[in-house]
Amino acid sequence: MDRRPALPLLALFVANVALAFGPWLVRVAEEQSHLGAVASAFWRLALALPLLLAASIAADRGRSWRITPPFLFTLAGGLLFAADLATWHLSILSTRLANATLLGNNAAILFPAYGFLIARRRPSGRQAFALGLALVGAGLLLGRSFHLSAVHLRGDLLAIFAGLCYTAYLVAADRARTALGAVPTLAAATTVSTAVLLAVCLASGERLWPEAWAPLLLLAVGSQIVGQGLLIYAVGRVPPLAVGVFLLVQPLVAALIGLWRYGERPGMADLAGGVAIGAAMLLVRGRAPRLVRAAEGANQHAHAG
Repeated sequence: MDRRPALPLLALFVANVALAFGPWLVRVAEEQSHLGAVASAFWRLALALPLLLAASIAADRGRSWRITPPFLFTLAGGLLFAADLATWHLSILSTRLANATLLGNNAAILFPAYGFLIARRRPSGRQAFALGLALVGAGLLLGRSFHLSAVHLRGDLLAIFAGLCYTAYLVAADRARTALGAVPTLAAATTVSTAVLLAVCLASGERLWPEAWAPLLLLAVGSQIVGQGLLIYAVGRVPPLAVGVFLLVQPLVAALIGLWRYGERPGMADLAGGVAIGAAMLLVRGRAPRLVRAAEGANQHAHAG
């Protein structure tokens, strides 16, 4: 098998492993840096922005920036990503980590639905089975810790809204990346998001200057540079179905973080959930060349339409 089609899937996997550390680091930032949710989201982007801008200039190769539809999609993506980060960070501090992880990743369902919509075809039996298997696995992983209650209602609603914003951000990034390139798209969206989050932080009166930088630097490098960078690289190179399945790597890694940091030993349901997600990824990976060709055809169809 050609290694090139498998590379975006590897990027998706690494991206979601890196992103899975985000919720824990947000709580560490609150404890050590004494920052609120919006301020930690701001620094996650602000610390990553200089490197992203430098990489964008190097990758842009003199391409002129004009107010074109792809650039407008990037601006919209920046606004949506700011809304996603602000509300998701608030949800992490307002509900259980399991709730924030599961509800905030509703893009695992919504983004594949977008993919089938632009492709104008129904999912095959194998595609539906892979996504369903991954969702069952995520449910098993978080089943013991996920808990709905009136106490956490605000945080749960914020997580759901964050997931909706994240889905729309992925759609906008998918439409912009082909014309602008992955790194310029991420850099431009991050610039917009950083400015929006700074304005929100100042308007809300949140403390802006941290007492500790380490968790914020880890957030910037792990979640924004590595996580989002590889995710934007992969979006458009593989179909939304693969993106949705691999987003559910995050609950799997979150369970391992729980074991590592809090001694939360996995039960049989957790192990079964991990196996189910792994099987779903193997189903997607086994069709990597065909999936990449399908993604390219769907993108060409969408851009021509």
